[in-house]
Amino acid sequence: MENISTTYTNFILVGLVEMESFRFLYALMTFAVYSTSFVVSSMIVYVIWREESLHEPMYIFICGLVLNVMFGSSAYLPKLLIDLLSKNSTISLSGCLFQAFCMQSYAAAEVFTFTAIAYDRYLAVGHPLRYSALMTNLTCQRILLAIWVFVFVGLCGGFCLTARLTFCAVNINNVYCETMSLLRLSCSDITVNNIYGITWTLFITISPMLVIIYCYIRTIIICFKLPGEASQKAAQTLVTHVTALSIFLVGAMFIAFRYRLSSISLSATAHVIIAMSGMSTSITVNPLIYGIRTKALRIRIARNLQNIFGNSK
Repeated sequence: MENISTTYTNFILVGLVEMESFRFLYALMTFAVYSTSFVVSSMIVYVIWREESLHEPMYIFICGLVLNVMFGSSAYLPKLLIDLLSKNSTISLSGCLFQAFCMQSYAAAEVFTFTAIAYDRYLAVGHPLRYSALMTNLTCQRILLAIWVFVFVGLCGGFCLTARLTFCAVNINNVYCETMSLLRLSCSDITVNNIYGITWTLFITISPMLVIIYCYIRTIIICFKLPGEASQKAAQTLVTHVTALSIFLVGAMFIAFRYRLSSISLSATAHVIIAMSGMSTSITVNPLIYGIRTKALRIRIARNLQNIFGNSK
């Protein structure tokens, strides 16, 4: 390893090379995914911010969730669109690290926000008389802030470890950067990186999932004991959150599944499809789920759209 004289600071996103033949079609699809996600998410955030009746913990958490979706999609879709239109398939080390940091921040913050939502729903259903005292709007905002501070601090350590490495290969089998892809290109000792990465990954997956499973099981048990109408309303809200969480987890599994295929002769195109499917599904579908299935949001979004288009006539 010490005899290697060349270290690379620019990388080739092989996925972009693979997409070059139909780059205008892919650019159109990228624009459609990003614009749909951004417009729907923006509308949800605007409605929650504008309507005082929605200034409640559940809607504040939903707002935090869709703001995170906007952040995650903006971390790679605009660049992907520009790269496709300009036929650029390279990225610098600093740009790669920044993009990977943003995307992993999105994923980690999403997990913890879903955890906060699960706990919030458990309190609302299980402790309705004390709910307003246990989960205030200020408490909700502090939880969201704490999530982002924790995620930022936790990821900084891993990225500082990655930034110190030297890289002796340039091909990244994706259309965006990720830490695991960079580590595979390193000719340095990555033992510390692996230990840190595994510890962080296990912590942000196992701990939140245990809390989520406990909260939702307890909430479901309580729902069965509630009167008909109250039980139906609580169950409908629960289904919305579980559906959104499941879509996010399936997308994350798609991305993680790629690294289990390193020993299999998998084409670069297959790598791109798996990675793109994993990222694009949740950022597109989840805002739509909350906008359509959450009755209060659906009614107010429809009302605002009527006002917008009505005034434009």
